[in-house]
Amino acid sequence: MKTPPFLLGAALLFWGWQTGFVLIGALMAVLLEGARWIKVRWEFSEEDFTRIWVFCTLLFLAAAVFAFTANEGPGEYRGFFQNPSPSTSRSASNATARSAAALFRWTPMLFFLFVAAPAYSEREGVPLRTISIILGWRWKRAKKSGQPAPPDRAINISYPYFALCLFAASVHTGEGTSFFWGLCALLTWGLWPLRSPRFTPVTWAAVLLAGLTLGYTGQHGIGRLQSYLSNLNPQWFLGAGRRNTDARESTTQIGMVGRLKLSGKIIMRVDALKGPAPPLLREASYRIFKGRLWDSEIAERDYQPVQADTNGTTFVLVREKTNSAAASIACYLDGGHGVLPLPNGCGRLENLTAFELERNALGTVLVRQGPGLVLFDVWHGPGPGIDSPPNTNDTVVPSRDTAALDKVIAEIGLNQGDCADKLRMLGTFFMDKFTYRLWQPAVRAEDNPRYRFRENDGTGTNAQLTALNTNAPRRRFRQHYLEGNAVGTNFETALTRFLLRDRAGHCEYFATAAVLLLRRAQVPARYAVGYAVHEGSHGHFVVRQRDAHAWCLVWDDRTKAWRDFDPTPPSWVAIESQRSSPLEWLSDAWSRITFEFAKFRWGQTHWRQYLLWALVPMLALLLYQIIFRRRRRRQAETAAPVPVWPGLDSEFYQLERKLAARGLPRLPSEPLSDWVRRMKQEPVADDLRDRLDELLRLHYRYRFDPIGLAPKDREALRQNAQECLARMS
Repeated sequence: MKTPPFLLGAALLFWGWQTGFVLIGALMAVLLEGARWIKVRWEFSEEDFTRIWVFCTLLFLAAAVFAFTANEGPGEYRGFFQNPSPSTSRSASNATARSAAALFRWTPMLFFLFVAAPAYSEREGVPLRTISIILGWRWKRAKKSGQPAPPDRAINISYPYFALCLFAASVHTGEGTSFFWGLCALLTWGLWPLRSPRFTPVTWAAVLLAGLTLGYTGQHGIGRLQSYLSNLNPQWFLGAGRRNTDARESTTQIGMVGRLKLSGKIIMRVDALKGPAPPLLREASYRIFKGRLWDSEIAERDYQPVQADTNGTTFVLVREKTNSAAASIACYLDGGHGVLPLPNGCGRLENLTAFELERNALGTVLVRQGPGLVLFDVWHGPGPGIDSPPNTNDTVVPSRDTAALDKVIAEIGLNQGDCADKLRMLGTFFMDKFTYRLWQPAVRAEDNPRYRFRENDGTGTNAQLTALNTNAPRRRFRQHYLEGNAVGTNFETALTRFLLRDRAGHCEYFATAAVLLLRRAQVPARYAVGYAVHEGSHGHFVVRQRDAHAWCLVWDDRTKAWRDFDPTPPSWVAIESQRSSPLEWLSDAWSRITFEFAKFRWGQTHWRQYLLWALVPMLALLLYQIIFRRRRRRQAETAAPVPVWPGLDSEFYQLERKLAARGLPRLPSEPLSDWVRRMKQEPVADDLRDRLDELLRLHYRYRFDPIGLAPKDREALRQNAQECLARMS
């Protein structure tokens, strides 16, 4: 089916306009449409079309190689194979995308000769077997076996070339709607001759207009959807569920009513490489307690960059530090940035594919730019870390809780002994007299009938208001209770209630209370958040979302270093484990699958080794087929040779071998008729001259006649050959 007049020329002009090849597109359009006025035609055979097609294919392959090399593809892929990482993987992908875009833009030029050939040929189209590999293979097989060739037909390739020009024009860098409207005009022009006669032109135009309107709307909708999806976090597909930790401040759930709900989704994997696995992985630490909020008082400008070593994946955090233990940590980074979970006393990070790394004075290590998944080795040990020494902020205690803190300190004698003694007494106190509880009951205003809270009266002064049995004061009481702004000897903050009355809560209660108690006892302390590592065996551990934990950092004046102190009773691990779902094993299996996929996606696997091992069974199978199947084939050929064409058992071949032994062999490529004519002139064949012609006629019929020989004629062939052999004997 041919395209309408001048449609291909317009498509080439449109392609040249969109891709920047205006002059080339105009020249190709003139050459292609000029065939309508040029009457000279060439007679191209099927072999000529095959040669043109092969030439265009080779030109396409050469252009692909040129585009790949011109866009620095070999260098980018060499760097990727030498050092697989997200950076090199992204560079290799960009080189491939640029090469593919350039190649697609060139396709109308590369296959122009194959389209122009039928335009200047006496044929209307090109043979289908020229471009069909399957049909060409069938045609060659039939020709080789002497069978009738399958039917072949000529096709017109003007519409496929028209579609190719539109596709190549879509690979453009310009913005706007010019491509869309040009595409609509060319499609209308090309589809008009193909409209069905059952419908009127008005109906056809209305349907086409509706389709174009939907296309224009869909174009904007897809663009908006793409923009929306690009802003979403795809980590849910990769199995990530790790919450974002704010290194500046941490809002606790102290005083909140209800049950804390954290899932059992695996968000981190830890492997012990040297020594035991670290029990706690810290993400951030904080200094100042403000009601329910812990503040680090670290601004963005206070972060310091961490420079990588020459290999680009090793980051030294503390120089000249003895690291006696090592662990491998795999964790997700939301959007390629976030804080790293690290053990206390971390000195060096290895195999970390982060592009930009920073740290602050409180020991928080922040990845500014990196992959969505990092798998790195962390070396740590006792002694100084990256945390700064304590200052006055590490000893500040809110005045609203001092009464309760002093009462607890007096109860356990926390003012006595050194740092180790105080930690031992505090740990025993929490373990013996406190319980771990996720559920927090509601606090009623009636529990403190004489409470007073401070509220601004609008004039800049603080008025003392007394709660009444009305809803408004109760709401204000709840707000001030959570924020810790109440005053008066009979008022209880959430932390005071935890220490003196309830003595039950989750890790944030224990960590906050321990930090303030230690500070009140003249021991510098900080509030730390992160994850506990406890589930696993044989050096392999998994960290779930419910393993999020809070604990204390205590300054050891003897070693001049911060040490971890977890005041939460150890029973919290068993209590959290009881909340696991019976189908958690299914979630773990899916988490493993998505984890392996994420490793492959972010370049964290040794996939070259996997590929090498995958080739081993393929090579073994190939070797088996070469050795054993070939041996069986030889045995089968030796045991029972099978004729490969009809007439192979003709007795005429016995006579031929007999005459060859007498000195009358058939020459290479010599037909049997010429050989018989030459042989009849030799004295050796005097006794055979009267039978050779008849014998050759029967042999030819037996060999090439589709019907074959009748039984009578087959017996005559056998008898004549035997008589000739007898005469020669």
